[in-house]
Amino acid sequence: MLPALWLYALESVFLVSLISLIGIAALSIKSKRLQKFLIYVISFSAGALLGDAFIHLIPEISKPAGLTIQISVYILAGIILFFILEKILHWQHCHEPETKSHIHPFAYINLVGDAFHNFLDGIIIAASYLISVPVGLATTIAVVFHEIPQEIGDFSILIHGGFSKSKALALNFLSALAAILGAILTLWLGSTITNLEIILTAIAAGGFIYIASSDLIPELHKHSTKLSLSLLQLIAFILGILVMAALLLLE
Repeated sequence: MLPALWLYALESVFLVSLISLIGIAALSIKSKRLQKFLIYVISFSAGALLGDAFIHLIPEISKPAGLTIQISVYILAGIILFFILEKILHWQHCHEPETKSHIHPFAYINLVGDAFHNFLDGIIIAASYLISVPVGLATTIAVVFHEIPQEIGDFSILIHGGFSKSKALALNFLSALAAILGAILTLWLGSTITNLEIILTAIAAGGFIYIASSDLIPELHKHSTKLSLSLLQLIAFILGILVMAALLLLE
């Protein structure tokens, strides 16, 4: 029988993987309505990611001896890692004319990139559970809300790249299962490598800060055409932070 920690982590990662199936539901929603909905999910996600990084992850790994230079370096390494990952994905975009006769290379590249991204999500969630169950839960919630627009976008890319709806859904789900491999690897190595969870959690915090600051917040600015929209985005953003803060009550 698996230890409780393993069960919590693997159940959380599997839940995140199921979000890959949300793409099929998004097809029934008009694009304009979907965009309006997603922008508030993105706002909440940005707040949740930053809230998790600054309220849960960094404070927890800093408890033993305060925030040291070493931990700061790991956080910066996380920012650099996600910067490199994003650059690689941008470099590999396909610019061939769209046709229905073949699968575009960018669709396969997106699958590989998404699988690696999900693998990292599994590592991040498992490392958070190695710190504590409340921290793992907070990180899972932050990842879930980040994955909703991400998975809808990935599903759309696969459809645009030439895959059928059913194949795109199946491939997107298989890609999402890479998170389980990342979690298992982290939980296994965590029992043999000293302080691995601290290193991985610091890198995760850096990754969350990078994603929220360089990807999500700039996206919000693109859709801030009216004061009312900006205020609603701000409310959703603050709500994401407050949810992370409320989870401190579980500790």
